Amino acid sequence: MPKDIFIKSVELKNKEIMGYRECGNGNRTILLVHGNMTSSKHWDLVLENIPEDYKIYAIDLRGFGMSSYNTPIDSIKNFSDDIKLFIEALNIRNFTLVGWSLGGCVAMQFVVDYPGYASKLILMDSGSPKGFPMKKRDIFRRPTGKMLTTKKEIAYAIRYMLSAYKFNNRFLLKSMFTTGIYNVNKPSISKFNEYIDDTLTQRNLLDVTYALSYFNISNEHNKVVEGTGEIEKLYIPVLIIHGDKDKVVPLYIAMKTKEMIGDNAELVVLQNCGHSPIIDKLDELIRLILEFTDRIYL
Repeated sequence: MPKDIFIKSVELKNKEIMGYRECGNGNRTILLVHGNMTSSKHWDLVLENIPEDYKIYAIDLRGFGMSSYNTPIDSIKNFSDDIKLFIEALNIRNFTLVGWSLGGCVAMQFVVDYPGYASKLILMDSGSPKGFPMKKRDIFRRPTGKMLTTKKEIAYAIRYMLSAYKFNNRFLLKSMFTTGIYNVNKPSISKFNEYIDDTLTQRNLLDVTYALSYFNISNEHNKVVEGTGEIEKLYIPVLIIHGDKDKVVPLYIAMKTKEMIGDNAELVVLQNCGHSPIIDKLDELIRLILEFTDRIYL
């Protein structure tokens, strides 16, 4: 019998509307945060296959999916603040926070910004605590040794992606997903088409790319901005799940993330898995999420 998955929205105190998907009825709560070029829609297989006795929320970050984009974001912290308003609106406490790719950066920022709400953190093929700064390249696409620091520079560097959004170029987006995200396995044709349609709902690609360049909670400089050192506040149990064939966020970044977080972080490498364990290793991913959520730490 198909599980009931409810599509809802809530107005936050900052007047943004946050869309989300909700399912389950248990007292163990999991909050899912999607990555760039996706939304809560892309968690659908996880929502459908997690047992009913877990309460699951999958949100759409501001400017993605069903959520509004009334005020443009200029930092990852803006997303973190939205999550705080969301959990206050729904009175959610003591949950496992799961962040995928960009969502991992958002989740890390949330945990250091608002301690005491999330009890555990899962980083799934997550961006680095040092963000995602972009290198300047010459006319032959060779790195120059300098970094992109302005929105104008970044817009030019990602102009083909921005063009795909502007002109609803599903062919180009599918090609990008096939090369970067679904390089091991692909969703069914119908599911893939649904995901691409959902990707085109994003309204903030340039702003997010800029924010990721300036996100840095590490103790190191990322060649764009000095680290804040806030990673030292990330003291709750952390599970890092990462595909060995991830082309978007290479495995060495997950290894470095574990090193930066310290002894409270555990790294699990999924074999023959790319940037989307949801497609490549669904059963193993769900098992890891549930086991970590159920684990008792003294």
